[in-house]
Order: sequence, then structure tokens, then C-alpha cells
Amino acid sequence: MHLVKAKGILSPSNGMNLYRGCLHGCIYCDSRSSCYHMEHAFEDIEVKENAIELLEAALRKKRRKCMLSTGAMTDPYIPLEEEIGNMRRALALADQYGFGFTLITKSARVLRDLDLLRSINEKTKCVVQMTLTTYEEELCRKLEPNVSTTGERFETLLRLREAGIPTVVWLCPILPFINDTEKNLRGILDYCVRAKVYGVICFGMGLTLREGNREYFYRQLDRLFPGLKEKYIRLYGNRYQIESPNGPGLMELFHKICEENHLVHDNDEIFRYLQTFEEKRQAVQLSLFE
Repeated sequence: MHLVKAKGILSPSNGMNLYRGCLHGCIYCDSRSSCYHMEHAFEDIEVKENAIELLEAALRKKRRKCMLSTGAMTDPYIPLEEEIGNMRRALALADQYGFGFTLITKSARVLRDLDLLRSINEKTKCVVQMTLTTYEEELCRKLEPNVSTTGERFETLLRLREAGIPTVVWLCPILPFINDTEKNLRGILDYCVRAKVYGVICFGMGLTLREGNREYFYRQLDRLFPGLKEKYIRLYGNRYQIESPNGPGLMELFHKICEENHLVHDNDEIFRYLQTFEEKRQAVQLSLFE
């Protein structure tokens, strides 16, 4: 890891990256793409040493409460979080200043902060988004080697549900000729139904590849699935959007299962939900009598 002094922490949409880089080792990671201009080795985690000070200053200045978010570029619960603790401090500030929060992770470490997630959710809204890629545990360990397995993430979703924390699942990526099967789709959605998630985000049955992450992905295919790289190159060339040949049928099944089980499956509707700040009536009433 290495430390940097950041000039700012919140994006115009109130998102933040407490860390840059990752050690989870997911073979398809888009954050490795050259377009993000990461000027250091991906595994050499960049830590914004003044992130919490910047965040508190930003929250103090805000005239209106809103939803804060993190995890779009780097999972906030990478192993280094146990040592640094920036994610927990960020949640504590959101709780202190009355902001909502949503985060994306693949790690059961999120349960460490269940007390803060629950406290935020009692006042406004706190949503945990969890990525699920493959139903099969052995395959998960190949695709996402250094993070909680899908089964562990499912157990985490159940714990969050028990605590009253709403959850959303990202069903992605679907890798052609690897996990683009009806069995995989049904297995993941069964987890979603059993965990009673709010909704499932899915942009199609495929993945994106561009300079930076394409090269890494192909090296991992050579290592894990010999011969498959050549098939990808033959079928897709240098395309950005890689779509599974099973995509149309799987998407039809996806929407059908979600509809039957009352899972929100319209991406725009889910994003509106994630971005909408809600102040709980109880919190408003208590503030009137303080």
C-alpha cells in the first residue's frame, strides 16, 4: 500500500473511493482498465490518508441530506480495511450527520459494521449491494479467488435481512462459456429470493473488456481455462461489450423469475431507489422533541 493526500473525496453524485486498487483478484475486474488512469500497480493499494477529514468537511457544508455511496471502483471491504478502518469511519460520519448510505461489496466483512448500518437505516436508508457472479463455489474460487465465496455472501445477505438492512444484488458478470448457464442463473436468483433482496441489477448476460482489463482477463483464461482465450478472440475480437450466445434466453428467464418472485428487476427503478434519500418519520418526530 501507499499513502496519498487527496484534494477531494465526494464526486458530484456523492460517491467516494476510500481506496484505489484491490487484492480480491477477480479475473474480470473492469477497474483494471487503462481509462481510469491508475498510475500504480493495481495490487499496490492507494490509501487516501486524509479521506475522513475531507469527508467530514464536505458533510458539514452540505445544505441538504442525501445518499452517500462507495464501492463502484474499489470494494470498500478489501482486507486492508481491517487495518485502516476508513470505511467504518465513513459510516460513522454518515450516521453522525444524518446521511443515507449505500455500498457495493463482495465481502462478508461488511457485517463488522452491522451496528452502524443498522443505526443509519433507523434514521434514513442504508442499502448494501452485493455482487453475485456464480452459484458454484468451486468456480467462484477461480473467478474471485481472494474474497468471500458466493455461499458466504448469501449468508451475509441473510444476516443483513435479519437486521432489517435492505439489499440489492448485482448479477454480473456473466462470462460466456463459463457461467452463462440456466443452472447458474437459477441458483443465484434462488439466493436472491431466499434473502428477500429488494431487487437485482442486471445489464445483460456478458461482460465488458477494454485495454487493461482485457489483457489481465486473457492471462487468467490461459491459466484457468486453457484454449478459451482463443475462442474469445475468434468470436469477439477487441469488442468492448462481450455478449453470451445464451443471452436472449437467459434474460427472458431472468425477468420471468424476478417477476414471479416480486424482485425489482428494472435497473432504472433500482437506481432511483438507491439514490433517493429518505428520512424516517420516527427520526423526524424525535428531532422535534429534542
